[in-house]
Amino acid sequence: MLESIKLFIHPRVMTMLFLGFSAGVPILLIFSTLGLWLNEAGVAKSTITYFSWAALGYSFKFVWAPLVDRLPLPVLTKTLGRRRAWMLVSQLAIMGAILLMASVDPKAGIDGLTIMAYGAVLLGFSSATQDIVIDAYRIESADKDMQSMLSATYIA
Repeated sequence: MLESIKLFIHPRVMTMLFLGFSAGVPILLIFSTLGLWLNEAGVAKSTITYFSWAALGYSFKFVWAPLVDRLPLPVLTKTLGRRRAWMLVSQLAIMGAILLMASVDPKAGIDGLTIMAYGAVLLGFSSATQDIVIDAYRIESADKDMQSMLSATYIA
């Protein structure tokens, strides 16, 4: 029993716990909170439905996963490594997208909704990219013995 508890406080497991949380927030925002927010702002349901397209990044992340896997980011890869560099870039893009969406009033008409749609698409794409990178980081950062624990902690 004590051995199991020690596994959960292992630094790599704790890292995956926090990475899982950071990956879960954008998913929740795109799939549920955004629709609720737009509905409360009085946006037509037919318009809200179009915002579900922002989540297509998750469905098609296999298309750009090989690029993310092989493409080093010029300056950041040398200092952080390939996985951490991509994590940083995707996290910054996620923060930028959330700030962009938060700064727009959905009641502002078509211009506000257009900016919000761009933010939602950026959020979906960046979050899907972060998922790709976190999975690769998990696989490369730990032994086979730890993989199931890291996966479980990431999903939890």
